[in-house]
Amino acid sequence: MAKKRKHHLYSPRYWPTWAGMTMLWLLSQLLPYSLAMTVGRLLGKLIYRVSPTRRHIAAVNLSICFPEKSEIEREQLLLDHFHSLGIGIVMIGFAWWARDEKLRSLVKIEGIEHLQQSLDRGKGTILLSAHFTDLEITGRLLSLFQPIAVMYRPHENPVIEWAFSRNRRMRFEAAIARNDIRQVVRTLRQNLPVWYAPDQSFKGRNSILAPFFGEPAGTNTATSRLAKISGADVILFSGYRKPNGSGYHLVIHPPLNDFPTQDVQQDATRINGLIEMAIGYAPEQYLWIHRRFKKRKVIPDPY
Repeated sequence: MAKKRKHHLYSPRYWPTWAGMTMLWLLSQLLPYSLAMTVGRLLGKLIYRVSPTRRHIAAVNLSICFPEKSEIEREQLLLDHFHSLGIGIVMIGFAWWARDEKLRSLVKIEGIEHLQQSLDRGKGTILLSAHFTDLEITGRLLSLFQPIAVMYRPHENPVIEWAFSRNRRMRFEAAIARNDIRQVVRTLRQNLPVWYAPDQSFKGRNSILAPFFGEPAGTNTATSRLAKISGADVILFSGYRKPNGSGYHLVIHPPLNDFPTQDVQQDATRINGLIEMAIGYAPEQYLWIHRRFKKRKVIPDPY
């Protein structure tokens, strides 16, 4: 089975994926950060032009979440988002293959003491995050300061899945599939932080509709359950690319008070509100190409 799987990974249909990853590796080894940013912006412009479906999804999301903005403002935000998306793709190579010395000069961290104080309790910490375009590189940067475990959603492309799993296990203490709740709890009981982003559309028995920018969205209730089972603190963690192009700013907030409650709806609404707050610092860097408001039973799909 292992040989068959390996052969499958090298099937000609996946040669473009391998070529793309090879290019990301080369960029991470040969380019300084400033030049990699330029390449990322150019890639983002290309994606904007050749991907009308993703452009449409992002435009719909922005119109729902920022109705107060003018059409011109939203169009500029849409363009800025695709620039950020291209940069985020290039930065995957930096996250996986760049040397620690190359990355340390790019990062400023704020609030690390909140995480240390939480870990002093001995029950682990749930690092609540969201899907920003630079998600992969901000996780790698945080690992320079504190060993962490990560939760992830398996990718449909087996080559990308292999690469993500391999590199995340190299860079982090553990990489846990998002549906493996038992492993998450075991990891928290080992007093490790678990980095977790629950903000994508979710359906099933552990999903409820909770407001996201005032619009009902399928929301995962696992944050409440994990906190209740493990006794771990929940801490908002976010990372942003600095507007001056000098690197990244990581922010670790104090632990949530009075969480979880007995009201799952209230907890989910609170989590979505925290993610909204994080997005507000750099809205163009959030992953707007995801269909956040899909698969709702009564309310029509806006896409």
